[in-house]
Amino acid sequence: QVQLVESGGGLVQPGGSLRLSCAASGFTFSHLAMGWYRQAPGKERELVARITYDGGDTVHADSVKGRFTISRDNAKNTVYLQMNSLKSEDTAVYYCNALLYYYTTDPRFPSWGQGTQVTVSS
Repeated sequence: QVQLVESGGGLVQPGGSLRLSCAASGFTFSHLAMGWYRQAPGKERELVARITYDGGDTVHADSVKGRFTISRDNAKNTVYLQMNSLKSEDTAVYYCNALLYYYTTDPRFPSWGQGTQVTVSS
């Protein structure tokens, strides 16, 4: 079955950096666009970055553009999110999922991993 395992979160000061990883299994990873989502307390889950099946194109939400970078390694079935210049408003649980279609925000799989907590605080 589909498994998505996120890691790399933690507590970081404003302006700091983190690199998140998502190891995927149970589906043909290299065939699907992938996305990183986040959910802050009291807010709905939002898509912050997406990448095509081959890594040839990426889109980042305006709120993270210029600070976050999504990438993938199809040989390792892993998608990454490099987060720089972190702000307190980036505090959230971060999740990955395949995308239903590249130009939508809808996740492909109904099940989610456990996510990884990112807390930005001094």
